Amino acid sequence: MIILFGVLIWSVINPKDLFTWFLEVIPALIGLIVLTLTYNRFRLTNLVYILILLHAIILIIGGHYTYAEMPIFNWIRDTFDLARNYYDRLGHFAQGFIPAIIAREILLRKAELKPSKLLSFIIISICLAISASYELIEWGVAEATGSAADAFLGTQGDVWDTQWDMFMALLGAIISLVSISNLHDKYLRKLIDK
Repeated sequence: MIILFGVLIWSVINPKDLFTWFLEVIPALIGLIVLTLTYNRFRLTNLVYILILLHAIILIIGGHYTYAEMPIFNWIRDTFDLARNYYDRLGHFAQGFIPAIIAREILLRKAELKPSKLLSFIIISICLAISASYELIEWGVAEATGSAADAFLGTQGDVWDTQWDMFMALLGAIISLVSISNLHDKYLRKLIDK
């Protein structure tokens, strides 16, 4: 919690654009409220809390600099002669990677599903639905605010940006399930054994 608030306070000090900061940070703040309200009734594994913290930090840093202007990724772009700043792609990868484990935990514990191909399909579908919903929100904000939303959209001239964003979330969800499901199972066993 201290880390999150420290990063949040840093991010609001002289952000690139305050409106973009608000748009990028609001999902992290909503998540914090939900986690606070549900903590006593449905405690998640420490692994999920750590992943949520990482995702919140990615969002907050994106809010401070805007996703298209994150300095480390500008350096990567310039050093490797890339067409764009790819911090946005990292954010969308996390948008699949982290919700996959959150959804996995909720479905295993509340829906009492068993680890299976069907469970993985449901989780990936949930992650794609979250990603598509976020793209629709971006579109709505852009329509409502006009050019003020350019930094929020962060398309950087890429006509396929929306499709890439959803693909990165898909890739993140798949890699998450393949790479850390076994670790997640260990954390689930520890939580159940308490």
